[in-house]
Parts: sequence; C-alpha cells; structure tokens
Amino acid sequence: MNNCKILVVDDEDRMRKLVRDFLSKQGYQVLEAANGEQAIDIFFEEKDIALLILDVMMPKMDGWQVCREIRRYSQVPIIMLTARSDEKDELKGFDLGVDEYITKPFSPKILVARVDAVLRRSGGVDSEVLEVSGIHVDKAAHRVLCDGREVELSYKEFELLTYFMENKGLALSREKILNAVWNYDYFGDARTIDTHVKKLRSKLGDKGDLIKTIWGVGYKFDAEP
Repeated sequence: MNNCKILVVDDEDRMRKLVRDFLSKQGYQVLEAANGEQAIDIFFEEKDIALLILDVMMPKMDGWQVCREIRRYSQVPIIMLTARSDEKDELKGFDLGVDEYITKPFSPKILVARVDAVLRRSGGVDSEVLEVSGIHVDKAAHRVLCDGREVELSYKEFELLTYFMENKGLALSREKILNAVWNYDYFGDARTIDTHVKKLRSKLGDKGDLIKTIWGVGYKFDAEP
C-alpha cells in the first residue's frame, strides 16, 4: 500500500467516483476536480500531488490547457483520458509531455495498472527491486534471479524485462516498447524487439512463457496467480 496523492480531473461525477473508488482501494489518496480551473487551483495549493488523471474535454479549461499550464512549472506524471481514439490527439498529448493516454471506455483495473506503472517509472513508488512470479530484478545491482538462479542478461534485455514486469498484465505495442526501452529517438526496425524477446524468453527458461505474444499488437507479461 502507498499513500501517493493523485488528482482526478473530469467533469463527469460518475467517472470521478469510479476512478476514485478503484484508486482508493489501492491505498492512494485521491483528490477531485470537476473542471480545468479547479484542477489548476488544487494542484498549486497541494504542492505534493504525485500524478494527474486528466480528462481532455472539460468546461472552462480543457485538458490540453491544463497540461500546458502545469508543464510550465512541473514534470509531474500526467495520464490523459479521452472519449476519442485519434492518433493526432495522442501525438499532441505526448508533445505536451503526457505520460500515458487512455481512451474511454476503459477498464478501471487497467487504469490502476497504468497508474502503478507510471509512478514506478517516475520514482513515485519505490521500484529498486521487482519480484513477479519467481523472477527477481534488482535494478540498482543490475541483477536478475529466476527461481533463485542467476540469469545473465544484456543491458537491453534487462531493460526490456524490467519494462515488462513494471507493466505486468498490460498489452504493450511494439511502438510503445520501442519508445520506452529504446527511447523516442530510435528509428530502427521494430523487429529488433522480437529478436530481444526471443533471447529473453530463452534465458528465462520456463518463466519465459510469461511473456505472451499478442498477434498484431505486441506483447504482454502475464504474472502467475
């Protein structure tokens, strides 16, 4: 459990309550704003907000305006919510420094998983050691144990495994993996991911089966129950 403070900004009461209830169950402190102006006021009053969940279409100030204003002063993680699935909107969001982009309707459980992942990446949640389904990753020591057996990984294989584990249960497109592990300025062939996944699976032995292929999309790391 953690007590990171999250600001949920949406003009729909029902949506705010849905998100708040699921995040609260995970131990997060949740603040709410019904419009962009209120969100700006709360953000600068509270000072210690760890993440924003921000709807795009709102009265007074839309999500883009809120994001642009906050980015003038802070690099706090931002997850944008939108009712439209539009590549131009998504690219606009990333240009403004948005960390994740989720299209409505969405699964609240997936939203919580995205929140967890973004906070881990940003340092909002302690993430030096990851342990999932018998795979132990010590990020500081750059060490991997699989059921107690040490596994030698290349730098990119290590980064790839870490990214999978931090986003367990989420479908990850090849583009998203490239952006996260190889950085946004990588212009190579996305098939390099398939090559690294194949090597990673082999080195993990039976645990390599946890990395599932999603045909036409990419991969998902499925933790064992």
